[in-house]
Amino acid sequence: MTHVFHLVAPNHLQYKQPSIMQGRTDVMTVAPWLAPVVWEGTFNPVLLDSIYKPNNITIAATVFAVGKYIMFLKKFLETAEQHFFVGFNVHIHVFTDQPKDVPQIEMAVGRKLMVHSVPSSKRWQEISARRMELIQTLIEKELRSHAGYIFCLDVDSQFHGRWGTESLGGLVAVIHPGYYRDDRSRFPYERRPESTAYVAAGEGDFYYCGGAFGGLLQEVHLLAKTCRCNFEADAKKGIEAAWQEESHLNRYMWTHKPSKILSPEYLWQDFKPRNPEIHIIRFSGVVKNYADIRPNV
Repeated sequence: MTHVFHLVAPNHLQYKQPSIMQGRTDVMTVAPWLAPVVWEGTFNPVLLDSIYKPNNITIAATVFAVGKYIMFLKKFLETAEQHFFVGFNVHIHVFTDQPKDVPQIEMAVGRKLMVHSVPSSKRWQEISARRMELIQTLIEKELRSHAGYIFCLDVDSQFHGRWGTESLGGLVAVIHPGYYRDDRSRFPYERRPESTAYVAAGEGDFYYCGGAFGGLLQEVHLLAKTCRCNFEADAKKGIEAAWQEESHLNRYMWTHKPSKILSPEYLWQDFKPRNPEIHIIRFSGVVKNYADIRPNV
């Protein structure tokens, strides 16, 4: 299902005049391949919503709540209801091994919660590895006739501010908050040449989050399918990439450039102090003890 349309604004909509001479000067707002980098102060939410609203778009979201990660689901869903594409059609797909424990959240008109049962796992790496396969299958079997966009998000996170139409694009990546100030030599790419996730020294643009990405269905389907195939090719050689699907995602986006990049506002880390360029935190990973929630460390 392709969602390509002209950016048509309503007649006589009044908003602050944009300035070609003023704007954010403390951060990059356009990537070298001319993809916008979205920060607070770079977009007009009223204008964007007025453009997308008449098209009656539906946004799907996937979230995996397996094992003890189910404890984070309630807050994720509650805060998503408050901040994630408010006023739009949103279908949240929860993958869990505990379907009876999925909390019942009151949702606005046009918003739905779908629960998908998945098996438990003794290794969190296996859970991570299966995500791309499940996203691929979900798009192929259920979403193509029901949604135009999809975002794949980590459950151990919460929304704090608007995440809306400013994030829509073909292939959408989120800059990792842990490395965005670093030289790429410090990025935790997969460095073994025998892995399909290999990124050589001197290569790579940014380091992207595995915990938040999205875009048009067809773009995310291609990403998920490619990463799944590469995962399986590595597994046949006994290789597990350094950071599982995040490593494969970063390798994919090195050659398949994202058409829109979201700043670290869109997945901050709660244990980090806010840097001066972070004017707002929209979505963040909560503080947790991995030894308590992962089946293995």
